[in-house]
Amino acid sequence: MHVARYGKIRRKPFYSRAAVNCTFILCLTVLSQNMVYSKQSSWFVRKVIYWRAAASIAWAVVLMPNAAAVFVILSGFSPLHPIQMMSECLSLFTSANSIMYLILLCVVTGLVGFLNFKSYKVVPTIAVSKVALLGQLLHPRQLLSSLLHCGMGVVVAWCCATTSGTRYTSLGYTCPQSDGDIGTQMCLNEYYFILLLGGAFAGFSYSLLGVVHNMNYVSFSTVQQYKYFHVKGSVLVVLRGSATLALFTVRNFTVLYLFLGHIPKAWLCKTWNLHSNSPIHSIDSITGLLDLFYHLWLSTTFLLFTWHFTLLLFRIFVTEVYSFPLQPTFTDDANECLPKILTDNHPSIVKYLALQDLALLSQHSPSRRTEVFSLSQPGGHPHNWNAISQECLSLLTDLTQRLVIYHDTVATNGRPKSLSQGSERKTSSDKSLSSGTEDLFSPRAASVFPRSVAGTPQTPQAPLTVPFTPDLNSPFAFPAMRRLTAPAEQHSPAFSTVQSPHFLRRGPKLWSTSTDSQVNGSPQLSPTSVTGSKQEPFKPSLLAQFVQSRKEQVKQFLMRRVLIMYLFNKLPEASSQALFADSQAHIWALEGLSYLVQASFSEDQYGVVQTTLPRILSCMLVLQEAVDRHFKLPHASSKPSRSSSSMEDSSHKTLRFALRATLKTAIYRITTTFGDHLNDVVMSAEHRKRLQQFLDFKE
Repeated sequence: MHVARYGKIRRKPFYSRAAVNCTFILCLTVLSQNMVYSKQSSWFVRKVIYWRAAASIAWAVVLMPNAAAVFVILSGFSPLHPIQMMSECLSLFTSANSIMYLILLCVVTGLVGFLNFKSYKVVPTIAVSKVALLGQLLHPRQLLSSLLHCGMGVVVAWCCATTSGTRYTSLGYTCPQSDGDIGTQMCLNEYYFILLLGGAFAGFSYSLLGVVHNMNYVSFSTVQQYKYFHVKGSVLVVLRGSATLALFTVRNFTVLYLFLGHIPKAWLCKTWNLHSNSPIHSIDSITGLLDLFYHLWLSTTFLLFTWHFTLLLFRIFVTEVYSFPLQPTFTDDANECLPKILTDNHPSIVKYLALQDLALLSQHSPSRRTEVFSLSQPGGHPHNWNAISQECLSLLTDLTQRLVIYHDTVATNGRPKSLSQGSERKTSSDKSLSSGTEDLFSPRAASVFPRSVAGTPQTPQAPLTVPFTPDLNSPFAFPAMRRLTAPAEQHSPAFSTVQSPHFLRRGPKLWSTSTDSQVNGSPQLSPTSVTGSKQEPFKPSLLAQFVQSRKEQVKQFLMRRVLIMYLFNKLPEASSQALFADSQAHIWALEGLSYLVQASFSEDQYGVVQTTLPRILSCMLVLQEAVDRHFKLPHASSKPSRSSSSMEDSSHKTLRFALRATLKTAIYRITTTFGDHLNDVVMSAEHRKRLQQFLDFKE
């Protein structure tokens, strides 16, 4: 502060120019760091994924005229008048209106390809209950997408109707006048109206079935082949599936129009001042019905084929193999190397392509394997191998933890049990599993993929809700489940020192039996009996008791409603699929590790793999035990389910079976390569016993 000329005290502002400059510099620094981070995390998307998506859309637009030409020929097909049919097709191809319709169809195809790019996923979203599926269908984004597909279906149907013949050229036409009528009247062309409604229904059905069947899921092909041969081999499959799906779509639309078709028809006639009683284009003959059904099926097949083919091209182009460099040529290219891609935070599609490249190079590229086993100069550190093995082990360890938590919260011998009992009781096998996973923890234990089934990170404070684990606190839990899962009282038979063999056999078997009680023969006291002697039980207030009683009444009321139970019951098969939804990454990690370990027997000159071999074997054995226990659960299916739709990509339904086979093959690949040399590897007694079964080919 200082005194002004007139004697008043003038205060300085709370900020100064230096503070403003420092704040501005700090904001610029943070912004530049965020820009650099976003640049590093999205360089692959900008340089590769965008161009691949654009190429798939361009090829779909280029091939659109061929499909349109086939549609025009089939719509005007007349075996009794071949010359007239050819002349009409040629005149239609050369007309100006056809060029406009073709441009409009190309625009719709490009828009469909853009929507595929904005909604694709490499990890499918699996609904574990009817309510979850209903929530996906009623999501605002999905409703907007359905309306957009419905509008695009109307546009495609309009383009198809104008090229299908004289019956489908316009929505209204001049009615023939009777003797007493004065002036002209316009009548509704019901053929044209039904085709437009059929296109809208086909687009809406395509959008809904895309959610139900996970059409936005992009799977990676097991057999690698060139794009041309892949497209050539899939065209007939797409055509056959589209034609079959079009039959069911037309059937559903016909039934719906039969009961509810008068509503849009009356609204249209009232809005456009049209007469619905059409004496010329009325659907009152068998020939007219067959002609309408044929053109409706043909236009629906054309719509579904073009959209499915666009989706097929997008899947093929996006999942094409990309070869990442292992060592940077320049310093600025360090973020584009395979070890850096695996360890940094990148989009899921980038991670999947990197793991796919790792699995392929470990199997088919000896020169690139040499770079993996190489040492840094100067220093002599195996940075490439450490980064790759650490990320693969982190993926496998995380899956093991997920399965252990899953088994702790799921029913033992078909019975549900609470999380508290599962956390208090552990078997000796669970202790070995937990010790094995703890040994496998790396400093960067968190993986780059979302680990939880629901897509949110799991914290120790929040209990994990497994997809089909019965929630005992929910209003839909049965009273029998609560009685089975309630902690035993002190004077109950569960706490007696002498128990019958039948009661022991009915006890929990998966990570639930206490090792202390098995060794000492004494029962384990419940935590309520231990804490009860130290502190008095808390007595809730009258208001809390009143709210709790009303809550129980609401629960009992909802439990008696069959429809609510049907909607909220979780689907066991879908829950198991959701648990292994991202198992494609684990499959590639297993293949990459096992092939690299196998090649290290003869190619690893510096022995960099031998230092991590005990961790790799322990991680695989622990995961193999957890996977085996998962398939022993009563709700886990032992056979892959068949796809209900010919166009559905059902590869995510068989990922758990592929993971089990890949895991066992990976362990056998290592044991058959090293043989008796594995006896010198330091590991626990249980792991060595388990490994000996693989060495003796008894697994």
